[in-house]
Amino acid sequence: MKTEMRKTTSLLGIGMVALLGLSACGDNAEEPAAETDQEMTEETEGTETEATDEETESMDEEESMDDEESMDESDPAANLVGASCEAYAEEVPEGDGSVGGMAQDPVATAASNNPMLTTLTAAVSGELNPDVDLVDTLNGDEFTVIAPTDDAFGEIPEEDLNAVVEDADMLTEVLTYHVIPGQMSPDEIAGEHETVNGATVTIEGEGDDLTFDDAGLVCGGVMTSNATVYMVDAVLMPAAAEEE
Repeated sequence: MKTEMRKTTSLLGIGMVALLGLSACGDNAEEPAAETDQEMTEETEGTETEATDEETESMDEEESMDDEESMDESDPAANLVGASCEAYAEEVPEGDGSVGGMAQDPVATAASNNPMLTTLTAAVSGELNPDVDLVDTLNGDEFTVIAPTDDAFGEIPEEDLNAVVEDADMLTEVLTYHVIPGQMSPDEIAGEHETVNGATVTIEGEGDDLTFDDAGLVCGGVMTSNATVYMVDAVLMPAAAEEE
């Protein structure tokens, strides 16, 4: 009987050892799975890092494009058109009457600083006729201004010019025919536009070849703080003024 009990005890001991051995093997078998989870975590983190890098690069590119557009918008010479813009820049390279200088002031003030627009400035400020002063009007809203240069006024026979200047109503009609409500850039100005005068001016062509009725472009797209200016080589005459 004692012998059988010893055998039974021995068998139980062997069984326990075997179970412990299997348990140890089981623990060892789970270790590779833990390593696999770690690898998956590293791969996921790597993918997320790559995605974040791509998003950052995309944002940097968008910011760079925005900065370039902002620089273009802030550059007063960015949209200049006209074969004589270079000559204008040489004649007025700096100061209040230059391209950069005019951009700082409202249009009537800016034109008064431009040595190419002295006659026009005198006409709109009451110097030629005290009953015609458009400075506050021009400085008070957004406009597109067709600005005849001094050479353009010089092409008008003196007798005809004096007749217009002495008639306040006629002078006002002529001057306001050169002003269009709202600002228009060179790439959108072509077409027929109602002027402050009430009559319609016809603008054709594009770029350096823009024409304003019968006037040719000297230099356009010149910015002021409230207007876009197109200097032209002739004084425009509305039909009503021509008939008179």
